[in-house]
Amino acid sequence: MSILFEPLTLRGLTVPNRVWMAPMCQYSAASEGSETGVATDWHLQHLGSRAVGGAGLILTEATSISPEGRISPFDLGIWNDRQVESLRRITEFITAQGAVPGIQLAHAGRKASHDAPWAGGGTLTADAGGWTPVAPSAVTFSDSYPLPDELSTEQIAVIVQQFAGAARRALAAGFKVVEVHGAHGYLVHEFLSPYSNTRTDAYGGSLDNRMRFALEVVDAIRAVWPEELPVFFRTSATDWLAGDTEDPRIGWTGEDTVRLAKELQAHGVDLLDVSSGGNVPDAKIPSTPGYQVGFAAAVREQTGLATAAVGLITEARQAEAIIADGSADAVLIGRQLLRDPYWPRHIAAELGAPVTPAAQYARA
Repeated sequence: MSILFEPLTLRGLTVPNRVWMAPMCQYSAASEGSETGVATDWHLQHLGSRAVGGAGLILTEATSISPEGRISPFDLGIWNDRQVESLRRITEFITAQGAVPGIQLAHAGRKASHDAPWAGGGTLTADAGGWTPVAPSAVTFSDSYPLPDELSTEQIAVIVQQFAGAARRALAAGFKVVEVHGAHGYLVHEFLSPYSNTRTDAYGGSLDNRMRFALEVVDAIRAVWPEELPVFFRTSATDWLAGDTEDPRIGWTGEDTVRLAKELQAHGVDLLDVSSGGNVPDAKIPSTPGYQVGFAAAVREQTGLATAAVGLITEARQAEAIIADGSADAVLIGRQLLRDPYWPRHIAAELGAPVTPAAQYARA
């Protein structure tokens, strides 16, 4: 029996296997008027087909808690009831396939107000439907990005409550897992990293201060999210800055991630989704198969918190070994599921696990 296809229980929720779909932005939501941020038929087929394909947990793309928190005008949103309605039909379909629907709640911070990648991905001006990004500090991501407005403490408090409101709507939409997007150079990660957070108040400076916003967001979500359902947190385990004589810049580190994991666990987070990078445009990232797995393993070993590994996991035996050797409790699959929506069923057959296809496909 393959351990990759054994169920995993977190709080009162059991996910049928350990092969999960990672959040991947589709830039395909409605973008005009009252329909802004509403899921479309693309999202139904994109997420639904991976549920039919056998992934145990389906996580939506980064879904914005506010209009200003979007990466682009084409991002999914969950700040109003019309968006909830559009997502509910998707969660119902995912659930009907035996998979668990999850949602990633996000705020893009200083990386907001950009066009879709296939349209060039450039910064959008106000005339083109853009807006002024906000961030912990008035520090740009790169020379090609706009200068963000520095958030006041009052604005920070509003954003914390926007995360809570988004979690309430996620529950109403039928999701069973919420994940806080604390990675890839977006707002929560920007607060965590000294590379992007130069504040001198209670939200900047020391590690405890830089973690404050992330923990406030988790607390606000936990206050409205059912006790029996899990909360995840996606982290960038490192900014990939050396902090040495060759590159003296200081960023977020693997050691910081372990410390954060302990705090998140104490505040009610049930699993750390361990990615890396995204906050430093010229960071040197060794993108080799499984290059982030060691960070997930370190968190799991040093804290006991459940983890999910992600990043260039493309082979059945590779995924199986990550779970079997205790590096992580689940694998999150991204581009491999874009290439092959039925990858979980294919590798189940390869690993000798039972394969129970949708009844409509059983003849194959």
